[in-house]
Amino acid sequence: MKAFLDRPIEGDWPYVWIDATYLKVRQNGRIVSVAVTIAVGVNSDGRREVLGMAIGASEAETFWTDFLRSLARRGLRGVKLIISDAHEGIKASVSRVFSAAWQRCRVHFSRNA
Repeated sequence: MKAFLDRPIEGDWPYVWIDATYLKVRQNGRIVSVAVTIAVGVNSDGRREVLGMAIGASEAETFWTDFLRSLARRGLRGVKLIISDAHEGIKASVSRVFSAAWQRCRVHFSRNA
């Protein structure tokens, strides 16, 4: 798993979806919720690929910034649009790390309508 998550990201990935879900895990003998985040990209040929995944204590802006920077360090480039829910931490991190547009995910939009 570590090799997969640390592999270089090659080529351009114009469209990237990022999201998180919360899972209960055992830490130090206690059950706690953690955020499991994922980034899925679509390249110019329409091929989808999981670009990265991370686990954090919450979806704070600092966590999203670190996650997106880790993708950039591994070679993520050519990003034109990032799609996600309207979490303020994500929106701030996207503008800080990539010079890409941000769009609210249609699924999240319809759930919150």
